[in-house]
Amino acid sequence: MQSAFIELFTLANLAFLIGGTMLGIVVGAIPGLTTTMLIALTLPLTFHMEPVSAVTLLIGEYVGGISGGLITAILLRMPGTPASIVTTFDGYPMARQNKAERAIALGIMASVAGGLVSWVFLAGTAPALARFALQFGPWEYFTLVLMALVMLAVLAQGTLVKGLLAAVLGMAFALPGIDNSIGQARLTFGSDVLLSGFGLLPVLIGSFAISQILRDAAAPDLVGQVEVPRRRLPIYLSDLRTHGANMLRSSLIGTWIGLLPGIGGNIGALVSYSTAKQVSREPEKFGTGHEPGVVAGEAANNAAIGGALIPLITMGIPGSVTEAILIGALTIHNLQPGPLLFQNAPEIAYGIIAAYLVANVVMLICMWSAVKWIAQIVRLPRAGLLSVILLFCVVGSYAINSNFADVWVMIAFGLVGLGLEAARVPLGPFVIGFVLSPIAEEQLRASLMMSDGNVAEILTRPWALLFLAISVATVVLPYMSGPIASMRKAVRK
Repeated sequence: MQSAFIELFTLANLAFLIGGTMLGIVVGAIPGLTTTMLIALTLPLTFHMEPVSAVTLLIGEYVGGISGGLITAILLRMPGTPASIVTTFDGYPMARQNKAERAIALGIMASVAGGLVSWVFLAGTAPALARFALQFGPWEYFTLVLMALVMLAVLAQGTLVKGLLAAVLGMAFALPGIDNSIGQARLTFGSDVLLSGFGLLPVLIGSFAISQILRDAAAPDLVGQVEVPRRRLPIYLSDLRTHGANMLRSSLIGTWIGLLPGIGGNIGALVSYSTAKQVSREPEKFGTGHEPGVVAGEAANNAAIGGALIPLITMGIPGSVTEAILIGALTIHNLQPGPLLFQNAPEIAYGIIAAYLVANVVMLICMWSAVKWIAQIVRLPRAGLLSVILLFCVVGSYAINSNFADVWVMIAFGLVGLGLEAARVPLGPFVIGFVLSPIAEEQLRASLMMSDGNVAEILTRPWALLFLAISVATVVLPYMSGPIASMRKAVRK
């Protein structure tokens, strides 16, 4: 490990790490452009680079991209990355209350905390944790996703019915396309465009960014002035005492969720946010500009990066599209991720671990010193700003598949998002339901195929039963809290 840090701190590798992290922050802060897109576009540039330099550049982009998404998520309610969706729930209301400085400061602090906690697991317990996660089967994955879907009830900023309605609607929009189980089209209505279904990025950009652009353009006089950082971000030592437990818990949740292949930082942020709300003494404040909400989301989505790197370097299992691209980068250099990586190329295995730690430190320095200038985006003329963001949204939606149909999907979901918010139906459960539905369907079908349709087999899976129990408790406890409080008052009397 020591030799990996020595190699990392050579002039060339350190320059690649700093440059990659800064580039990731800028791209992550632009709605419509994603970390995955950045890494995919950068990958060809690494063909003729040294393996350690290539890995260092890509890890820096990964960490910077996920962290940079919090800037526009807080200032404009336009998440720069899918993992920043949860940050908009409380970050944007804080910005509207002239607390943007505070929200950004807490987001940066939580991001670094999540990265450091997950690095401890990445460096110290990677092989053991990866072997444990490999014990999970389809039933465990299905019940885990089910638990996340049920937790949408506590995310709903309004009634439980509207929150679940939004989730169900999001799940319904995930159905069109090719059914992977039987290879046939479903709900395409004879349209070739719908054969590939609705892409996540166009749906995300449309629901959040386009709907916000349409709303601001329709009522420019109602757009509040957002206070942006001026001299230094307001973060204090006392914040560690106030938010320390939340940061640690959310970081552990994010690390664990990131460890599970195919799950990702989106669910990690969701589960940690839901958990923070459930254990809070003031759950009604979540979604209105509550500091613990920002901390929970940002700590978890950054920690998920370190968690996802564990199965990547120890077992060669990608946790998401981004990790799959990282595996491609290693393969280009004739390196095979997996248990033998530590034996055949220890400088790469430990180089990834060292680069992840230093990238979090570089991210802290860059965002802390440069966020005041990046945040000035909200002071640009509103019409020009919205036009530029719209341009990036169109480019981002089109560039994924080089298909202009995705741009129309983005516009359509912008109208859907505008309609949902007009009906006071929350957007968070809608988008998260869209993201989780395919995962839940795939794992449920795999479970039923393995058990020959015997649902009772779930009773033999302890972890699956645990996730089911948490799901039931999530639904039941809100209704039980009133009677329990009444019983406590009666006992005291």
